[in-house]
Amino acid sequence: MLPSRIIVAVLTPPLLMASSVASASPESISLDGARPYQRTERREACANYEPLKRPLFGDTHVHTAYSFDANSQNTRNTPEDAYRFAKGERMGIQPYADDVPQRFIQLDRPLDFVAVSDHAALLGEIDLCTTPGSWTYWHPVCVAHRSSSDLSIMVLGGRALGYRSRWGFCGDGGEICLDHAASVWKQIGIAAEEAYDRSASCEFTSFVGYEWTASIDTGSNLHRNVIFRNERVPRLPTSWVETPSAHDLWDHLQRDCLDTGEGCDVLTIPHNSNISSGLMFRSAKLEGSELPLPEVDGMEARRRQRMEPLVEIMQHKGSSECDAVAGWANDETCGFETLAYDSFGGGRPSMFTPAPRLPEANNFVRWALTEGLRQQETLGVNGLKYGIIASTDTHIAAPGLTAESEEHPGHGGFGKGEGAATPQEFSDNVEFGPGGLAVVWAEENTRDSIFEAMLRRETYGTSGTRPIVRFFGGWDYPEDLCQSADMVARGYAGGVPMGADLDERPSKSSAPRFIVSAMRDPGSATIPSLPLQRMQIVKGWIEDGEHRERVFEVAGGDNGARVDLTTCEPRGTGASSLCSVWTDPDFDATSAAFYYARVFENPSCRWSQFTCNAAGVDCDDPGSVPPGLAACCSEAHQGSIQERAWTSPIWYTPM
Repeated sequence: MLPSRIIVAVLTPPLLMASSVASASPESISLDGARPYQRTERREACANYEPLKRPLFGDTHVHTAYSFDANSQNTRNTPEDAYRFAKGERMGIQPYADDVPQRFIQLDRPLDFVAVSDHAALLGEIDLCTTPGSWTYWHPVCVAHRSSSDLSIMVLGGRALGYRSRWGFCGDGGEICLDHAASVWKQIGIAAEEAYDRSASCEFTSFVGYEWTASIDTGSNLHRNVIFRNERVPRLPTSWVETPSAHDLWDHLQRDCLDTGEGCDVLTIPHNSNISSGLMFRSAKLEGSELPLPEVDGMEARRRQRMEPLVEIMQHKGSSECDAVAGWANDETCGFETLAYDSFGGGRPSMFTPAPRLPEANNFVRWALTEGLRQQETLGVNGLKYGIIASTDTHIAAPGLTAESEEHPGHGGFGKGEGAATPQEFSDNVEFGPGGLAVVWAEENTRDSIFEAMLRRETYGTSGTRPIVRFFGGWDYPEDLCQSADMVARGYAGGVPMGADLDERPSKSSAPRFIVSAMRDPGSATIPSLPLQRMQIVKGWIEDGEHRERVFEVAGGDNGARVDLTTCEPRGTGASSLCSVWTDPDFDATSAAFYYARVFENPSCRWSQFTCNAAGVDCDDPGSVPPGLAACCSEAHQGSIQERAWTSPIWYTPM
């Protein structure tokens, strides 16, 4: 039974989206047309400016044919194609085998923003190796790249990512390849500029970005996506070949962007901490796993908080929130889209790699958020104060392609090549999924507004669907606030939104109160949505030097909803919207804490189950199971999925 303080109410879209400027009552919100953030670009003012902000859905992790691994697996689509796809255009994808006809894919609804993030490493080499007539075209390394994905990963990728060096055809100091990388980088910027809607309609925003691809030892992932605020970017993207640590990456970004005085601004977003061998949230100065690892000091923690305000909690290579095997056995939702290994090497076992290791707690975002509280205690600053987003990590230039269906083509990368599947096999590694989406609460769909939302962490991530979620924290919210027409305005006026720090505790307040509200994904004409099932708040703190966490049910609950795996027909009812005003019953004013919200939809079929059903797999009849679909009947295969959203936390710090 839910506590009596929980209030559940049906909300209408204007309450959640603040679609009317007239409803903005807080004095801190400007209504005279002035923007409450720095303007760094010349453009028309948006006609649909929203002072109380609206949710914008996007993808900040997108690879195209310019990325070496995507290119080696036959991806031919460019950043221009990726942006057109994000806007709703139909796009062809070339199957891994040239003799197989193209497939065509299309989003069921457009995205609001996208950052293409091709790998900085090997940008120049890929250009040289794939341009007929170039003097390196028939170099053995280039022939190997074009001949086989596995050969390319070993010969071309292995040199850059395994040894942080370049082949001799790049010239002394890599100048030839770096010059070609600069040319490709310029084209990436041009594509982003052409896709950006600078008109008053403000329908689509594109960001210039790239991926810094650091992987140490047997593939311990330390990757970051680098996102620039506007079109003013460095001459070259900085790759791992030139920068052996994230700290060095930030040095380059400081020198080549932030300190130039030319209006360049930037942030970095780590992803796939789930396969980082527990190193992603250690010191940014580490260059390997040799002990002792570098210690984090206050200066590094402060710098990380500025340079890295967000973390990617989910993408097609798994969820990084938590893992039931790694220490959260009491939270049944922590088994969601997790991998059974803690590094890239664990996912590609061979005679040259050690046996896969199960991930430990320090691979996950929830561990990092709690460890950040320890840094606050010992260093006076929380370097792991992360806001939350999700994305796809598509390697087929298909941002936002997150639908669970038999049409899912696989996002490639270290899985199978795009379009590789026949009806007798999976289109991607079966443990991988379609990925998630990034959501920002922004005043308008422009680079400045979205980038500022990222910096202040007013963001959330979804596992691929589009529920609309609000989360506020304060001290004096009334218990009936969910029923108020001006709930959002009062949420801002009386507290702070997701991603922020609670204001100083008033002397008469006993515990913080939180407003969490969610509206069901409206769905589309081709892909219907599912009802909401429940909402939770996750709290973390440090007690007696140990991590402590607790999950609170705050609205909805176990409604018995399920999905028939043989037909993928959902069963049961749920809510169109949920809202709660919740007070922490265990609040300790002397203990720092964080709180974030999770919203769950009713269960549905996973993409792999759709594939099994389409092939007529009957696990009671071994003859009906093709070798390529044997995983359909594995005990490890999860045929259903429960889509969800994670908000950025709100932090409490004793004064």
